[in-house]
Amino acid sequence: MAPVFAHGQLRLYLLALLEQGSAHGYEIIRALSERFGGVYRPSPGTIYPRLARLEDEGLVARSDEGRKGTYALTDAGREELGRRREELAQLEQDLAGTVRDLAAQVRADVRDSMAGLRAELAAAAQEARASSAPRPDGASTPERPASRDDHRADGPRVDEQSARHASHAHRVEVEAMLQRFRDDVRADLRQADARAAVGPLTVETVRTVLDSALAAVRSTLR
Repeated sequence: MAPVFAHGQLRLYLLALLEQGSAHGYEIIRALSERFGGVYRPSPGTIYPRLARLEDEGLVARSDEGRKGTYALTDAGREELGRRREELAQLEQDLAGTVRDLAAQVRADVRDSMAGLRAELAAAAQEARASSAPRPDGASTPERPASRDDHRADGPRVDEQSARHASHAHRVEVEAMLQRFRDDVRADLRQADARAAVGPLTVETVRTVLDSALAAVRSTLR
């Protein structure tokens, strides 16, 4: 992924974030992640050294609360922002374009991955159909002689009943898999919601994934 911020832009953006109120380092990281819809999340190794430099320059003040350090904008930091409002406005426009580009890249990557999965599932389904189809020369797998137990007087053959029973058992297994998938996704969604990490980009990405997965499953079942 190409760098999100050009040289000096992250420094300016950190000042802009702190203008909205003091924050812990992890809160700043979360705010940046939310700004980019979750497709970009800076590491602590990226944020904390820059906050330390801003503190050294007198633009940010840190106060310690237990193990947590809270960062706040100083008067010098506000003056710095005041002088660079136009630059900050341009940065916001650039970031909006960056978010759109990242979103498009994520959707393209998801579609490519799901297209490959659909192709693999379709190939597996085709192989399964081919293996169960009659042989071109008319030959078939040798069968044992029929016995009285193979038929019912007024019902289908035993092997047909067995096939139906097996199909039903497999359907129940797939339904259980779908229920587990649903439960797992709902649990992850609740966790993301608790972090306030569910945004429009998340919705679009999940929609793309689910649409592609549905197409792949339908291709397999046909």
